[in-house]
Amino acid sequence: MTGPDDKRRTIRDVAKAAGVSISTASNALNGIGRTNAETREKVKRIADELGFRPNALARGLLTKRSHAIGMLTNDTYGRLTLPMAAGVSEILVDHGVSLFLCATNNDPRLAKLHLDALLDRQVDGIIFSATRIDLEPPPELLKLGIPVIYAFAQGPADSVSFHPDDAQGARLAVQHLQALGRSRILHITGEQNYLAARIRAEAYREASGACDVMFGEWSEEWGHTAIDAVYSQTGKKPDAIFCGSDEIARGVIGALRDRGISIPDEVAVVGFDNWEVISKQTRPPLTTLDMALKDIGRRAGLAILGLSRREKLEPGIVRHPCSLVRRASA
Repeated sequence: MTGPDDKRRTIRDVAKAAGVSISTASNALNGIGRTNAETREKVKRIADELGFRPNALARGLLTKRSHAIGMLTNDTYGRLTLPMAAGVSEILVDHGVSLFLCATNNDPRLAKLHLDALLDRQVDGIIFSATRIDLEPPPELLKLGIPVIYAFAQGPADSVSFHPDDAQGARLAVQHLQALGRSRILHITGEQNYLAARIRAEAYREASGACDVMFGEWSEEWGHTAIDAVYSQTGKKPDAIFCGSDEIARGVIGALRDRGISIPDEVAVVGFDNWEVISKQTRPPLTTLDMALKDIGRRAGLAILGLSRREKLEPGIVRHPCSLVRRASA
């Protein structure tokens, strides 16, 4: 049974309780007009106490914004996008903005359907993210009349993109291994057609002075296969291995252990990703590079908010530094 206090509160109730006009209460809650700070805080406090929830449609008509952002991604499993989305949400929620996350599954038709739905929702902007930094976005994204930010994805020359600093991360890995006294550092990484793999490989070569790069799949199986190939050859063996992903590193560690090789005493191993499902469960736990995906999401969130408010941003790629997470493998 409901009582008289259970009805939905209106802006009229807030204005009456605060002792201000309806227009003043509305301006205070929407952050528009010339309402002074003391009145704004009083109105917001009373609105919270009354449990007042503003009508999103009316708010959008008043401010000419939907207070919603779309996030479009091809990352079906969310390995990369979910941490970034968490960072975006942390920024948006403080500004009363909602996030709609849409996965395309690399299907152009599904991507168009999601984009149409976001545009029908009149979102204030879109963040496009992907599973690789050089993935071309859906062509429809280039024709929108709303702001677009790219996070862990390739944007056009006049856009703003946020990437992990793959070169800095690779240098950090090599420097860490060198500081441990390792001099024969091998790099086992993923597919050469990935820009990130090429950037990391080049930085590894520059930092180590070596050219021992093995490209393959982004998989645990490739890590096993690569070690089998290395140890089937004659000559000196590596005393450290820098891997292009944590999955590859787990395969490398498994193959080394199968051969009775002690980690890190005989061979130190460093991964890349800090995918904790893998890195913490590897035996020994994996030293790896963290790409700070949540921080990249926060920066993308701030950028899309800025563009939605017609702020000017310098176009280009903003690279966020990686950090070394030390565990027992190196």
